[in-house]
Amino acid sequence: MTHPTPSGGGGDASARILSLGDSYTIGESVSSDDRWPVVLASILRAHGTDVADPQIIARTAWTTRDLGAAIDEARPRGPFDLVTLLIGVNDQYRGRSPEEYRPQFRLVLSRAMTQAGKRPESVIVISIPDWGVTPYAQGRDRRKIAMEIDAFNAVNHDEALAAGTHYADITALSRLAGANRGLVAADGLHPSAAMYVQWAHAIFPLAVEILSHRDTPPPPPPPAAPPQR
Repeated sequence: MTHPTPSGGGGDASARILSLGDSYTIGESVSSDDRWPVVLASILRAHGTDVADPQIIARTAWTTRDLGAAIDEARPRGPFDLVTLLIGVNDQYRGRSPEEYRPQFRLVLSRAMTQAGKRPESVIVISIPDWGVTPYAQGRDRRKIAMEIDAFNAVNHDEALAAGTHYADITALSRLAGANRGLVAADGLHPSAAMYVQWAHAIFPLAVEILSHRDTPPPPPPPAAPPQR
């Protein structure tokens, strides 16, 4: 069983990244260096952005509710300059409905924004990959899985839009694994290192945009409404 990884090093000038999720974020079946948050940090450094090693709070099989409890337990020391959130596949896998997923996702998204210093523009919500294209799904109704994943992603997209966060859709990339076995890890279910590289590159432009504004002070709160007479 994989445990949340601690925050890495980096000086005060280094941007801090927090990645929240499940097996897709902790990188089940790949090395720690091949996890997409770690790859993203490497790409950012290669392009001149000073970032610390990302802190990851994620574990295989976590549902949205599990992640929320884990954030509370871990008490990450924010604010972070960038927070990513990818969660929900295990809710779908366990037969929960998008309607059940929505309030749980909303709560976790709120926690993510809190860790970003209550700056929704510093959060990236990432779409749920489609595990139905993998060898693990052989014998299952792949079309049904795809439709359910799309329904869950409609929820997290709506919630991200309403909250004012960024959104990265990597589901189409995940579906490339249906025709390319090299994009699937040896366990036949999780993404391979090559797939995670594609995800990191897809998320990179949003990360650069967010981190380029990390020293910009947050906007002032709106003025208080005048008292009612």
